[in-house]
Amino acid sequence: MSTTVSILAEIPEELHETLKGYLESHPDWDQDRVFAAALSLFLLQNGGDRLSRNATSSYRSTAKVYLNALFQHSV
Repeated sequence: MSTTVSILAEIPEELHETLKGYLESHPDWDQDRVFAAALSLFLLQNGGDRLSRNATSSYRSTAKVYLNALFQHSV
């Protein structure tokens, strides 16, 4: 079982409007799924954990969240 954490983030209004438009035209997506996919992709691309001892485990966990968000599997 995975644990989820709720976050509150402020984003530019232009980004919010674009997100709203995307969600209106893609009913199978929701805000939580978009943010999970976007954040996990950012972390994968920027390798923020390459210097840590558990880099491989962390990378795999992040990749799992990303793929699950893309393919709508529960994480």
